[in-house]
Amino acid sequence: MPIITLPYEYLETLVGTDRETILARIPMFGADIERIEEDHADVEFFANRPDLYSTEGVARALRGFLDIETGLPSYEVAPSGIEFSVDPGLAAIRPYLGSAVIRNVRLDEDSIVSLMGLQEALHWAVGRGRKKVAIGIHDLARITPPFRYFAADPATAFVPLDFDREMTLDGILADHPKGRDYAHIVQAYPRYPLIVDAHDQVLSFPPIINGELTRVTTETTDILLDTTGTDRRAVMTVVNIICTAFAEMGATIESVHVDGEEMPSLAPSERTISVAECRKLLGIDLSAEDLAALLEKMRFGAVPEGADSVHIQIPCYRADIMHDWDVFEDAAIACGYGAIEPALPRTFTVGKEHPVTRVMDLVRTLMVGLGFQEMMPFTLTNERILFANMRRKKDPAVLQLMRPISEEQTVVRTAILPMLAEILQFNVHRELPMRLFAVGDVVQEAATHQHAAAVSMHPDADFSEIFAAADVLCRELGLAYSVAESDDPAFIPGRRGDIQVEGATVGVFGELHPDVLGAFEFDQPVSALELDLRAVLQSPSRRDTP
Repeated sequence: MPIITLPYEYLETLVGTDRETILARIPMFGADIERIEEDHADVEFFANRPDLYSTEGVARALRGFLDIETGLPSYEVAPSGIEFSVDPGLAAIRPYLGSAVIRNVRLDEDSIVSLMGLQEALHWAVGRGRKKVAIGIHDLARITPPFRYFAADPATAFVPLDFDREMTLDGILADHPKGRDYAHIVQAYPRYPLIVDAHDQVLSFPPIINGELTRVTTETTDILLDTTGTDRRAVMTVVNIICTAFAEMGATIESVHVDGEEMPSLAPSERTISVAECRKLLGIDLSAEDLAALLEKMRFGAVPEGADSVHIQIPCYRADIMHDWDVFEDAAIACGYGAIEPALPRTFTVGKEHPVTRVMDLVRTLMVGLGFQEMMPFTLTNERILFANMRRKKDPAVLQLMRPISEEQTVVRTAILPMLAEILQFNVHRELPMRLFAVGDVVQEAATHQHAAAVSMHPDADFSEIFAAADVLCRELGLAYSVAESDDPAFIPGRRGDIQVEGATVGVFGELHPDVLGAFEFDQPVSALELDLRAVLQSPSRRDTP
């Protein structure tokens, strides 16, 4: 979760009260004070509240929470007359653009630091490391509208921020620090996103770097905001949060005409909530008037409508409000969790450890005792890692993701061993030997069960070593097993074995095939095993306690 630096003097000015009161009350509305320094406090906020990632946003929330200024904040938006065009050629690259003009800005050191911190926190929390959303803030006085957002030739050159010479877009990805950090987002495309003004002066190469031309300083009074991304809702959420933060500084907001659409509106969304449902969820006896008053402390607009309904207006910057229960949570925060009387549950139950958990814990104890280190690989992977690299045919029972967010995570794992091999690949530069294991869920035909897997990489890793590990594991788990010749193509013929229980194959072990070593770029032999733990759970002689 992001940690936001709050300068006392600036925060006191915006809130209208002293730092002692502020520090005493901040933890009560969903925050954790990390450090209290002489001139500032560092506060950690929940990831679902990006509107609190700036001093201005925190001050707005505190004014309501402290009853200094309650109710819905109002933000006026006037038309700027400025136009932005978006190239259809960006549809497959980075299709969405949000924009606004922010005037009458008065920036000092504290507000610039707050603005930079907000920008980076939004890049992380909403933008997913700039891949989903990236932000550009430009000195409007140095550029001329209208503006164009288009797919540019990689040979296009401009002076990037913090440099004193022109660089091509390809050169920025290779040599600029920000280019190297974020090149992976765009470098696969034949053309790159670019924003220019009426004179073809470059404002920004999103999501990589702004141009030096539009650097914002304490002399800047008018700002052009651009946000680009792959998700329209996330793009507009960021526009709303940044615009309203500037408005809290005293700036005025103007809309931009983007391909027929005026943005932003900064208008609240509206809904009607049930008082009875809130009472049932929170266990607090509230009237419609009580609930409305609590929500106004949290900066909602709220008007009672009869005995059981409250009509609310949700501020444009509250992207976290998706369900009525999100609103009820804010009512509980405003009321104070200390005001909720604790009560014993009506039904008492006695829990116990699940047999699966007991077996998994025993596996962990055994593998650590054998000198292996536990890993926790991702459950999501792709067919290349799961099947192609392992020389295995695609499992028809593999569960595909309907809408994967990347090519690296398209299926749910049906085995754990390929994930351990991938972890070895990421760590080939580390000291040998490397002995790793993992135990956890696999999914086949939408049914979940558990596997254990282990790998050993070092110059002497061989069949005997992994056979010994498999033998200890099976014997200590209480499996009456036998070994048969395996035909698993992931392993070397003659150096592989199937673990069988009552004639059924429940696991495999051996030395990984040279083609598998090559696919994962290993330069050392690797021995490995994998065991289906259903065999242990079904065994009448199993040992399920460490």
